[in-house]
Amino acid sequence: MIHEKGMVVYMADFEKKIRDFITENIPGVLKSPVSFIKYPFIDPGSVYDGNVWDWDTYWSVYGLLNLFEREEDSRVKDKVVEHAKGNIYNFLDHQLEDGYIPMMIEVGKWSEPYLNLKHKEGVMMNMHKPFLCSQICLISDYIKDYHWILPYVEQLDKYFMCYYKNYFFEIPGLFVWCDDIMIGMDNDPATFGRPKFSTANIFLNSFMVSELQAAAKILRELGLEEERAVWYQQKADQLIASIQRECYDKRDGFFYSADVDIKTRKFDWFHQGLGVFWNTLPIKIRVWSGFLPMWAGFATKEQAESLVKHMFDKDTFYSDFGITTLAKDEKMFDLSVTNNPSNWLGPIWLVANYVVFRGLLNYGYVKEAQSMYERTLRLLGEDITKTGSLHEYYNPFDGEPIMNGGFINWNILVLNMADELRGKAPMRNYECFFGSEER
Repeated sequence: MIHEKGMVVYMADFEKKIRDFITENIPGVLKSPVSFIKYPFIDPGSVYDGNVWDWDTYWSVYGLLNLFEREEDSRVKDKVVEHAKGNIYNFLDHQLEDGYIPMMIEVGKWSEPYLNLKHKEGVMMNMHKPFLCSQICLISDYIKDYHWILPYVEQLDKYFMCYYKNYFFEIPGLFVWCDDIMIGMDNDPATFGRPKFSTANIFLNSFMVSELQAAAKILRELGLEEERAVWYQQKADQLIASIQRECYDKRDGFFYSADVDIKTRKFDWFHQGLGVFWNTLPIKIRVWSGFLPMWAGFATKEQAESLVKHMFDKDTFYSDFGITTLAKDEKMFDLSVTNNPSNWLGPIWLVANYVVFRGLLNYGYVKEAQSMYERTLRLLGEDITKTGSLHEYYNPFDGEPIMNGGFINWNILVLNMADELRGKAPMRNYECFFGSEER
């Protein structure tokens, strides 16, 4: 057992090693234009060389802007901002006429992004996850200027209209994944292997709340169309109401994804009496994304209390290294080494650790957030000490890396944790979105 002073020393040592490693390796993820990727961009590192990803770039920017906020050399800041803006420009550059934006842009044997080619063929696939406006807000708040995005406001509207036309169910008022391809949490059992357009995933809907709020903020900051800004905020509020109604299980005290493929299936004279009157069925699989309502800020105080109990339940989500991405007592819990899909069936992912950490701070659980930070720092600190590198995801029982050394991306977020515990504001302005109401 390490005494308190020793704990502080080794934690400081881990933090320095991680800061040094990430700072040294930043040039490797700031990529120059190539082929039809016309603007500078950021990739996750490791095996993902030369790809522009939607939510990956959001979290990279989230971490990088925090890392270099105090940097005295303006050239470093300017380079990060240039690449961050480039992420946005690249996605908007490949937006199709109907508003569709691909989730990933990869240079290969094609003349344009593969997902765009399939979309043009009439093959419905998932589109850019709800992090586009959120990343625009990150960048704009950092540079204290929103006017760089002004020429693209119409494209942002088209992006949302594509979502509402193709991926939104009026009843029950939730967004759905088209399929299980590139959903961020690749093999989330709530969606993976299930029928197309059947899952209103809590991941998709929680982040969409923030995305709609970010759109409202962009319009207000630009002094444009207050009526349209109000529309986006109202849509966010309506979505919150739908999530609360359809996704929160009072008995379990947990947010679940929902099955929307619900209807009375009549045949001949059967089922002519009372039909299906419920809009969804809960997909009762406990996934880390059930904690997202605390990150997004719309969980009630009572719901947060229940979610925190789940976070620290050693039989389900708690790990000495953070949060398991799937509860340990679920039948799908598995730690296999796999890259396509990536494995979210239990391994520790740093983005999940950070999201839970930030949710805890949002609701005043400082001691619990400190615990999450210390476990995360230990995980990455021991990895870099043993291997000289960081990895994509980890074994929740012993902290051993599972695969993809050299991964940067959201591993940077451990440094956000350290800074936020010291009182630094998070890169995302939660108060702007949620006000000062008691949660």
